[in-house]
Amino acid sequence: MRRRTCLLLAGALLAAPAGCGLTSGSPMVDDVEPGSIGRGKPLEGAELTVTSKEFTEQLILGAIMGIAFQAAGAEVVDRTGIQGSVGSREAVVGGEADAGFEYTGTAWITYQGNSRPIPDPREQWEAVRDADAGNGVTWLEPSELNNTYALAMNQANYEKYRTRTLSEVAELAKSDPGAVTLCVEGEFANRADGLPGMEKAYGMNIPARDVTQMDTGIIYTQTAEGACTYGEVFTTDGRIKSMNLVVMEDDRKFFPNYNAAPTVNSDTFEKWPAIAEVLAPVTAKLDNTVAQDLNARVDVDGEDPHAVALDWMVEEGFVEEG
Repeated sequence: MRRRTCLLLAGALLAAPAGCGLTSGSPMVDDVEPGSIGRGKPLEGAELTVTSKEFTEQLILGAIMGIAFQAAGAEVVDRTGIQGSVGSREAVVGGEADAGFEYTGTAWITYQGNSRPIPDPREQWEAVRDADAGNGVTWLEPSELNNTYALAMNQANYEKYRTRTLSEVAELAKSDPGAVTLCVEGEFANRADGLPGMEKAYGMNIPARDVTQMDTGIIYTQTAEGACTYGEVFTTDGRIKSMNLVVMEDDRKFFPNYNAAPTVNSDTFEKWPAIAEVLAPVTAKLDNTVAQDLNARVDVDGEDPHAVALDWMVEEGFVEEG
């Protein structure tokens, strides 16, 4: 059993309104030493605060970052689990946190105010990197992990309809309108980068009676049970694998790219540029398969996000336990 002594906030962490600061944090005290990263302790003497949003994947990514920093010699404060995207973002912008993993699509659309995503993931990352250069935020190299929207169906419906792309879903909606029923979140049902935009991009016209709005967690179970033919999912969610769902390919590249990448307060990065070399191998290993597996250990198996992150870092050889 892996040793872990990190102090977690377990819901006690709160973020004040944007720009007003973080209200709490705990030392991250994992007994780790350099493995393939952190050799020579290039962050010795650094005091770094790591932040994240409150959902499972972000908690895991925040822990991964903090563990990497510790192995490289830094003292780390854990301020992960901030509610909403803006709080964690503003913490990095304002210097109340030093670093956190962010998503390119969120930055481009939510923070930087653009309405049209850039289809190429590399170009999307370069665009947010360049736009944030003047905001005091440095973007490091992105991962292949792309936590974007998708539609998925259970195995029985897949055997029946055999759709693998959203273009094929659109064709099914025309040839057999009653076959295409959707379970979606309320936000997805109304966002320009959600259902309305998807229908426009693919030439769909799904009647309101065939669209049921519900909470995220219920969507997965209802889709798995076949209550709706297609459910809105996030591509890195562990429940996709555990429930054996089939994800439709976004063959027209409508949905924005939400590739995860480390973001660092620019003043911090200027002082500690070794952050880039410490995180680069870890980020390069992250993809949707890794994310689904790690997320499932939390959301399906009930494990602790930090413990899952530490296990993965040790198993990959990035760090060694002391």
